[in-house]
This record gives sequence, structure tokens and C-alpha cells, in this order.
Amino acid sequence: MTPPITPPIAPPITLIERWRRVRDRLLCSPRFHRLATAFPLTRPIARRRARDLFDLCAGFVYTQVLFSCVRLKVFDQVAQQPLTVDELAVRIQLPVHGAERLVRAAIALRLLESRDGGRIGLGALGAALCGNPGVQAMVEHHALLYGDLADPLPLLRGERDHRALASYWAYADGNNPAALTTAQVAPYSALMSASQHFVATEILDAYPFSRHAQLLDVAGGEGTFAISAGRIAPALRLTVFDLPAVAERARANLAAAGMAERSTAVGGSFIDDALPEGADLITLIRVAYDHDDARVLALLKKIHAALPREGTLLIAEPMRSMTGDDPMADAYFGFYLLAMGRGRARSFAEFRDLLQAAGFTRIEPLRSRAPLLTSLITARR
Repeated sequence: MTPPITPPIAPPITLIERWRRVRDRLLCSPRFHRLATAFPLTRPIARRRARDLFDLCAGFVYTQVLFSCVRLKVFDQVAQQPLTVDELAVRIQLPVHGAERLVRAAIALRLLESRDGGRIGLGALGAALCGNPGVQAMVEHHALLYGDLADPLPLLRGERDHRALASYWAYADGNNPAALTTAQVAPYSALMSASQHFVATEILDAYPFSRHAQLLDVAGGEGTFAISAGRIAPALRLTVFDLPAVAERARANLAAAGMAERSTAVGGSFIDDALPEGADLITLIRVAYDHDDARVLALLKKIHAALPREGTLLIAEPMRSMTGDDPMADAYFGFYLLAMGRGRARSFAEFRDLLQAAGFTRIEPLRSRAPLLTSLITARR
């Protein structure tokens, strides 16, 4: 006779959880919302939340306004001198009514602002974008992401085979990446090089590279980060390891930067090949979140084997917060990597577990001035 199945005992409901359930019922109530907007003390909160909700609904439109300004080089035009809408329309080759609509939208988003004499100049956010080719390249690149996310439900269900982002990141399918040609790696390598400046300064300010003798930048792309590190640490020897076609581009860039005598670029796949030895500092800059845990763990073990005793690993990439509510990591990168077809953002605790499993010790977070863009971890062999 089969014994009866005992249902699991539900955990007790805490006071905080009871409050949250009451709060949820209140916030879902139209009557409570009307009272909150009428009461002077709660009215600002209700209005702010309504605005936040509308911004979520309108977010795609906002991004298309930004995309249009970047594609038409609006910021570059008005950075030279403020222009009237008619003058701007001629330069960006739009009819005046189209330029007016774009300008009004860009002013509302603080990308542009009205100036004296009916002219248009850079707004606070537009000024930050102007002259930054890395940011503007990322904005244009996002056209692929928007296409993949036009209907995200098939992606969430795992039903869509073709993804524009997966095709763009040619190594993403994992099938013999070392065989990729120069033509296949050129678009994404150039994008990564242009956007590397987002994080390079923060990393170099946060960690003393000059204390090391040799740097190995794994998946170091065209050598942009290695070159930046070489400039602030003139005695540092440099090695870039990436796919053979990418390493060729890195080798040329290192030579053009005047660092040929103290640098090398090694072609290979960190999936299939051992890493070059001899470096006392190895960096992973925006690499791990492209891959699943098994592949990251395998890479960390290779790095551990390549480092000398007391050698250092420095990881830099956007990471999830301890509370798991970071829009950059959980929302943006969560869906970007879903469209790409692989990888995920991780928290410090998740990295710590992987690093310990690979044999690393003294695993510590490192403070940076812009953790939204990149968080840092150091670990010792």
C-alpha cells in the first residue's frame, strides 16, 4: 500500500511579506490611486511613479529619437554652432517638418536645447554623446537588438533560431571560432575597440598596472585596452590573445602605437587552446558575460594554470547587484544576451564561486568610479 504523500509545509509569512501583500493590493486599486493623487503628501510620489511607468511604455520611442539623431549626425552639426531648424534640416537632409518633429523630441529628452534667436544647440545628454564615437557606434549597433526584440516572446520560449545579434557576433555559435576570417571579425572587433574607451579609463584608474611586469589581455580584441595600459605603465610588456584574425588586427594596432618591441599578439581560441604563459597579470575585460558557467569555469582554470604563483587575475564587466535589481545587468544585458543567444551577467558572489572552483584565492571586489559601466574583481593564484 502506497503511503499518503505529505504536502510540503509552507514557510511562515513574515511581517515584511504581509506588508508587501497589503501594499500590492493598495497599488492595484484604482480608488487608492485616485486618493493618492489627490492627497498633497502622496501626490508627488504618485505622479513620479506614473511618469516612471509611462517612460517604460515610451522607452522604445525614446531610443529611436536618439538613434535618429546619431544616424543623422545631429549632435556633430549643432556642436559646431547652434543652428535654426531650417539650417539643420538642410544639413541632415530632412524636410523642415521632419526636422522640427525630431528637434522637439530631442529637446524633451535633453539631447538638444533651445538657444537664443530660435536656434538649437546641444543639450546635456547630447553634449555627452558628441565626439564620443564609441557611444554613437553602440547606438547605431542597437538597431540589430531592436529588430531581435521586436517580439521577445519567441526568444524567451527558445523558439527563434535566427538572431541578427548572433550573426553579428560571429563567434557566438561556438562552431570553430578560430577559423573566422578577417572579414567576419572586422565589424564586431571595430565596435568593441570603439566602445573600449567606456571602461578603459575606469579600470586603469582603479588598479595599479605599473606594479606588474607583463599583461596578458585574454580576448583582448584589437589591442585597444592593452595599448591604454601600456601608455600608463611604460615598462609593462603586453600580450593580446584573441582569435587569429582578430590578433592580426591587434598586432597592427600595437605596432602603430609604437609598442611593437614590447608587445605580442597571439592567435588562438581560449575554448580549445592553452593560454600564453609568462604574464603576472591577466585581464578579462567584458568577456565572461558572453559565456555560460561551464565555459567561464573552464577559462578560469586555464587562466589559473597560465599565471605564476601570486599572479593576479583582473575581471572587469557589468555585474548584477547583490539585490538582483540592477537595470543594467538584469534588464539590459539580460535581454541583449538572450538575443545574442548566450551568456549572462553575474553577481560578485557568483564570480567568487567560479573563481574558487578554479583554484583562485584572495578574491576581492575593487571599487571603480563608474560601477554602472563596469565592476571589478581581483583574484590571486
